[in-house]
Order: sequence, then structure tokens, then C-alpha cells
Amino acid sequence: MDGNGRWAKARRKPRISGHKEGALALDRVMHYCREEGIEYLTVYAFSTENWNRSRAEVTALMNLLSSYIKEKSDTLLKNQVRFKVIGRRSDLSKSLQKSISQLEEKTKDGQFTLIVALSYGGRDEILRAAEKYSGGGEEAFSKCLDTADIPDPDLIIRTSGELRLSNFLLWQAAYSEFYFTDVMWPDFGREEFDKALNSYKNRERRMGSRKGVRK
Repeated sequence: MDGNGRWAKARRKPRISGHKEGALALDRVMHYCREEGIEYLTVYAFSTENWNRSRAEVTALMNLLSSYIKEKSDTLLKNQVRFKVIGRRSDLSKSLQKSISQLEEKTKDGQFTLIVALSYGGRDEILRAAEKYSGGGEEAFSKCLDTADIPDPDLIIRTSGELRLSNFLLWQAAYSEFYFTDVMWPDFGREEFDKALNSYKNRERRMGSRKGVRK
């Protein structure tokens, strides 16, 4: 969900206002996904590197996340949205860890899954998985990852004109399709969402083999 800060700067607003608009964009995209029958949405909310930002911005982001969990808890449950966080939870405050665990438990039977990558880094996830791994091959290793019960992503969308993964789902993205757009995340709406989906639908997915697989 990239471009929140630049979106705010272009409008001469504080960076946190961009993050708040980004939260509204997330609500929209969840709605679009459910309309299209998509069952899993993973969003990169805060990376392990984002802790290097100013203390004021980090605090504001953590407060925004805490507020989102409190305010959206009943709505997520009502809409049958399963909430899940991946990442290094030990970096978070005890109160935030507790709120996350409570919401995960409360929504565990949801039909649509929202995965929030928080204090997350792909390399860090692989290192943590390696510490748990005791052998058994690729499938066994995958079960040691934060995403053990989540399918690998079919499509990864990167907003704001950046053309890189930025340490996101490095293991899981091995055969993912990519869609890059110059649109900032707060402005990501139905038109751009449809462009991304149409781009994906028109691709031939070989998954490493010569025979194409179309999904």
C-alpha cells in the first residue's frame, strides 16, 4: 500500500493524513475483492525497515492500526472477514499484540481473509522459518512460514510507481504475477483495481512448465 506519504505531501497535508486515506482505500479494495469472489487479500502495512522512520510517524501509524482494529472489529465480524497478522509480533506493544490476537480469534471463522503484514520482512520471515524447520522438503518448510495456512498470491499489485518487491513475500511470490501502477494507494479505486484484474486474466501462467496454465 505504497504512496500514502507522497499523497499527503502533494496536498500539503501531514503524512498521517495520507495513512488515514490509505485505510479508507483498504476498505474499498476489500469490498472490490469480495465482489469478485477473491478470498484472500494481503496488504503490506508496515515493514521491519519502517521502524527507522521518525518516532512521531511510527507512533501515529501504531495508533492508527490500534484504532482500526477497535473500530472495524464488529464490521469485520459482521461481514465474515477473517483477520490475520503476519510478521514479527514481538516488535509490537503488548497491548497491540493482545488486540490483534483477540480480533484473530473473534474472526477466525470468516469466509474472506484479510492478511496484514505488520513489522514484516520477507527475509526475516524466511530466517524465522529456518529456525523452526526440521527437514522434509519445500512443503514442510512452507508450513514454518507465517503464511502456513494461506495460499501463495496469484497477483501482487505495487502502487505509486515503484518497481520492486521491497522484501515482501519473497518465498511466496515465486510464481506470482505482478501489476505495477503509478497511482498512489489512497487514490487506488475501482478503475485501477479492474485494470489490475484484467491484466492478470489476460496472462498465461506457466508456473515453471512449458504448458501454460490459465487461472
